[in-house]
Amino acid sequence: MDIDAVPQEGNATLDGHAKLMYARDAQGRVVTTRSRGWEAEEIVTSHAVDVLVEQAREAKERVARGLASPLEYWMYERRMDVALLSQTSGFWQWRVRRHLKPKHFAALPQKHLARYSEALGLPVSTLQGLP
Repeated sequence: MDIDAVPQEGNATLDGHAKLMYARDAQGRVVTTRSRGWEAEEIVTSHAVDVLVEQAREAKERVARGLASPLEYWMYERRMDVALLSQTSGFWQWRVRRHLKPKHFAALPQKHLARYSEALGLPVSTLQGLP
């Protein structure tokens, strides 16, 4: 993309901030430049956030019914999925999926809860319940 073509329409999901993008300058070199985003990006981002909000709502209902662990709710509330929580916590994906079940989550040792706590940016006491 040429530097003159970098979108500057604005994007409400960026909350007034700009982001760094790569573009070609007049000499054909790849340089960094700031972008305020564009409408298509805003629509896609808003849709993705709406999906995560709905997943968090559904997870909260499952936790309340005893069908899921609080970890599932907090994962979606923090805009994560199993793959991202796996990467940030250091647990294999199959283990994260296992910990989404109430029986296995309840048996987690403090050191595992601490890893999830750090990955989600929550105190362990908050991680173990619902808001």
